Amino acid sequence: MTKPPQLKPRIALIAHDRKKDDMITLAGEYLDFLKGCTLSATGTTGGRLANELGLTVERKHSGPVGGDLQIGAQLVQGEIDCVIFLRDPMTPQPHEPDINALVRACDVHDIACATNVSTARLVLSQLMRARA
Repeated sequence: MTKPPQLKPRIALIAHDRKKDDMITLAGEYLDFLKGCTLSATGTTGGRLANELGLTVERKHSGPVGGDLQIGAQLVQGEIDCVIFLRDPMTPQPHEPDINALVRACDVHDIACATNVSTARLVLSQLMRARA
């Protein structure tokens, strides 16, 4: 199914605890672009993006208490264009089934999902070029 182009990219931003500093650094690199996007984020990540970078973010619950599932629901409803999910592969996550469900939803609905900083930069750079 072809999606109509959106005026503002709708991006979900999620980061595990040990990756939150990386998310802040990444978002700082793309700050001007992200200010022109519609952003959703899980709890603490969204709070840090708002407080430290001044971004307007629709904050969901923390990942372990359903935030990943809330973003997954937005995605299934066609309200998310891409997901930046900086995962910590070295630390077990108690909500791993929710994480897997979100990544699977990205695959099912053909939504770009960057799970590390290098891929996130590629996705964000491409979105920036598409808007230029």
